Amino acid sequence: MKRVATTAPAVLDLPPPTDLALITVGLVAVSTSGPLIAAAAAPAVAVAFWRNGFATAVLAPLVLLRHRAEVRSLTRREWRLAIVAGALLAAHFAAWTVSLRLTSVASATALVSTQPIWAALLARRSGGDLPARAWLGMAVAVVGVTVLSGADLSTSARALGGDALAVAGGAAAAGYMVAGSEVRRHVSTVSYTAICYATTAALLLGACVVGRQSLTGYSTGTWWRIVALTVGAQFLGHSLFNRVLRTTSPTVLALSLLLEVPGAALLAAVFLGQTPSSLAIPGLVVLLAGIGVVVTARSRAVEPSLPAE
Repeated sequence: MKRVATTAPAVLDLPPPTDLALITVGLVAVSTSGPLIAAAAAPAVAVAFWRNGFATAVLAPLVLLRHRAEVRSLTRREWRLAIVAGALLAAHFAAWTVSLRLTSVASATALVSTQPIWAALLARRSGGDLPARAWLGMAVAVVGVTVLSGADLSTSARALGGDALAVAGGAAAAGYMVAGSEVRRHVSTVSYTAICYATTAALLLGACVVGRQSLTGYSTGTWWRIVALTVGAQFLGHSLFNRVLRTTSPTVLALSLLLEVPGAALLAAVFLGQTPSSLAIPGLVVLLAGIGVVVTARSRAVEPSLPAE
């Protein structure tokens, strides 16, 4: 297939209408991730492996049948960036899921949501121009997530370790999106996503083996939840986000993902009986206000460009 390169979207450019629709679908899909993982009676990292493994099993035949020529034509830099993106996605999953066992879900959720700030820092490092108003808006949005989730940061060594892992998970997620946006300028969604998920699955499988996490023996209900994760959060979530990275900046996409938090809280309340904090509504208002501040601070900055060598 013919490969067509695209120019990088500006750091704060609003997504085109099609991307907005796909991001909305993706947000609904990834909002199911937390509740499904919480309800699955299986090690969290193993669940992350299976969702990426199942997704790879679906995409690999499609790549072999329809995208073989494109994969063969990938440059060394494109291969490297796709593999780096997969490694960062694996790091995100591993850090995030382990943090949930060490600190509160609320604190982990709030801290992993720092990813738009990490994405903006990567943009700035590569010459992107973000006005002070945008930084202020992102800080307000993250505070809104913290209030909404009811985070109560603890000073115990165990909880602080979990908090650090959650922050690392947010940074890894931002790096994954930035690397993916570089690849997506030249490579199709299917080819890039297949390479990325295969890398993620391989690394998570290694983590499960080293950590001696059970990969089988789950109940039927747990397997169905893993399938639901694959179809929803993986294909309709991450894969759609990979699709829009061609024309939407990683910074804007990371910012939009903050809306996953109220979505997950709503689903957890409906299906798991987890009553939201009394601060949920005020937190949501602050979150939306922060996003609004960023949206009104659009600039002509360029997205980060990873060095060729």
